[in-house]
Amino acid sequence: MGERSQSVIYLRLKKRIYIKPLHTVTLGQVARLLTDEGGLQRRLAELPLYEHRKDDGNRVVIDLLQIVERIRREVKDVAVEAYGDPQVLIMVADKPVKPRYFMLALAWLLLFFGAGLAIMNFHTDVSMKEVHIRIVELITGEKVEHPLWFQIPYSLGIGLGMILFFNHIFRKRFNEEPNPLEVELYMYQENMNAYVIADEIRKQADYDQIREGGERHD
Repeated sequence: MGERSQSVIYLRLKKRIYIKPLHTVTLGQVARLLTDEGGLQRRLAELPLYEHRKDDGNRVVIDLLQIVERIRREVKDVAVEAYGDPQVLIMVADKPVKPRYFMLALAWLLLFFGAGLAIMNFHTDVSMKEVHIRIVELITGEKVEHPLWFQIPYSLGIGLGMILFFNHIFRKRFNEEPNPLEVELYMYQENMNAYVIADEIRKQADYDQIREGGERHD
């Protein structure tokens, strides 16, 4: 009789998920699974990993090693092939956060007037008005104090350049490339996730050290 081949489970952890308080988290919620056996895949997708308690707060980190240990307790003689991030961040919220339109409008006004002042200050620093007058004089041979036919297209060009730079006008996109703002938001979210995960792991390590110290003292 030939030996039974070992089952292989492929999984990729998600970066973060959102749950409600006192919710039970299953493997299918925190990872994408792939196995050779459909029944095993469905069984593992329903495998409970963590049950939220009020004392756990609103942020919990589940490590890949915890998941592998839980899988091997459930299924004997199995090999786990993991890809992606080694931890998944669980955010606990009773209800989704509603957008605060007043704060959005306030931030929009601050950015609008702040950007306008920054552009005007830059033009003052580099003497842009004198540059325009000189350019017009070189083109026409006549010095004009207010060359509006040159300054108005220049001002419109600044706005058009910003639209092309950010690849967005309202909800309209010009192509599928991410704009610089989206890249910065993505990097901010990645750094925030990394910091929160590292902070939660540090807190858990401190808690385990205190608990071990208390047990030894007893």
